[in-house]
Amino acid sequence: MSAASTQAGTTVAIVYDFDGTLAPGSMQEHSFIPELGYPDPRVFWAEVKAEAERHDGDGILTYMQLMLQKSAKPFTRADLAKHGAGLPLFEGVREWFARTNSFAGSLGLKCEHYVVSSGLREMIEASPIGGEFTHIFASGFSYSEAGVVQAPAVAINYTGKTQFLFRINKGLRTTWDDSAVNRWIPMNQRPVPFARMIFIGDGDTDIPAMKMLRLQGGTSIAVFDPREWGTAEVRQKMELLIAEDRVSYVAPADYREGTQLDVTVRGVLRRMVP
Repeated sequence: MSAASTQAGTTVAIVYDFDGTLAPGSMQEHSFIPELGYPDPRVFWAEVKAEAERHDGDGILTYMQLMLQKSAKPFTRADLAKHGAGLPLFEGVREWFARTNSFAGSLGLKCEHYVVSSGLREMIEASPIGGEFTHIFASGFSYSEAGVVQAPAVAINYTGKTQFLFRINKGLRTTWDDSAVNRWIPMNQRPVPFARMIFIGDGDTDIPAMKMLRLQGGTSIAVFDPREWGTAEVRQKMELLIAEDRVSYVAPADYREGTQLDVTVRGVLRRMVP
């Protein structure tokens, strides 16, 4: 019996991006960036882009550094948690996890949920669904003993997301341990084979992870904000993701029972039954 087959069932994993996937927009836009003095968050992101270009730097590290520079006073882990607690979610997200776990269990599967996000782990952990995840891999800060933010500690950019699929594949729960993620483990001994993994993301920022997982035999699903389907930009993005063979399915980010996304994930889970 492999490590992935236990009395609790065969382990499968659903891996989510967060911004634009489980919650609309970027998590910093809802309250943190306005508190920095930006009524229009697009101005902040334009500054991030200009600063990253000026230094030929990483966009994720740049936005985290600007959060520190633009804040009128040092902020804390508790401050970030306060912003995370108020994050809005797409329809049905709160009920999604229990319902999906129950369905997977009826098939003899043990469903684990993970986040791999360029957003902030402190906000995700404090969000209304933070407790639903087996582990959260996301960008994050280092802190003083008093809990005051000191500097960026983890920055997960778009191509960097792929390494965290390997960490999940090998049963790892840390970001710092590079030797563990590079250690060879025979494919049949890995706790969560790629073929029993689903990645759900909202498109551009998740393309490397979605493509890699498909090539490894897993399933990638691109979701979009249902309110934005009327825009030509969103429709073209979904069209190209399909045409370029980057995703297995596309669906609105509506997690309620009986929706296209719900039916799609249930169908994929049925396919994973050994």
